[in-house]
Amino acid sequence: MSGLILVYTGNGKGKTTAALGLSMRALGHNQTVGFLQFMKGSKNYGEVKIANLLENFTLVQSGQESFVSYENPDPIDIRMAQEGLELATHWFEEDKFDLIVLDEILVAVAFKLITVAQVLDLIQKRPPHLNLVMTGRYAAPELLAIADTATEMTEQRHAYQRGVEAKAGMEF
Repeated sequence: MSGLILVYTGNGKGKTTAALGLSMRALGHNQTVGFLQFMKGSKNYGEVKIANLLENFTLVQSGQESFVSYENPDPIDIRMAQEGLELATHWFEEDKFDLIVLDEILVAVAFKLITVAQVLDLIQKRPPHLNLVMTGRYAAPELLAIADTATEMTEQRHAYQRGVEAKAGMEF
């Protein structure tokens, strides 16, 4: 059976959450999941806190705790994104996962930490059975074009707009 490519993009909340839900579904079918977070380094995310308790679930962060500047990314951010891409390549070569999530990779491309060409090259190395999810705002048209399923999260309203602070277990 051949694997699928899914893209979760858009300005609305829920891209990483959807990828985590899909990961839980795969784990429920005794599948192995690799979850690689680009541009994220905080250990305060709920998924980071629970990852070590889940069998067959590997979560790696490839980013700093601070936000990345779109106009002037720190060379460390570029290096960490490139290291994340190298790890993803290694995971593809190892072929030990049924599902790999490249969380926020679409933002890493938009912020020019990695290129569309690098991501397309990576996808060419994907084992045929592997299901691949790419998340993040600003999906490049070339990546949307190769997706079997593309979902755009559209914000209708967010509690933050009413002054509600980010809540543990909801936003992180």
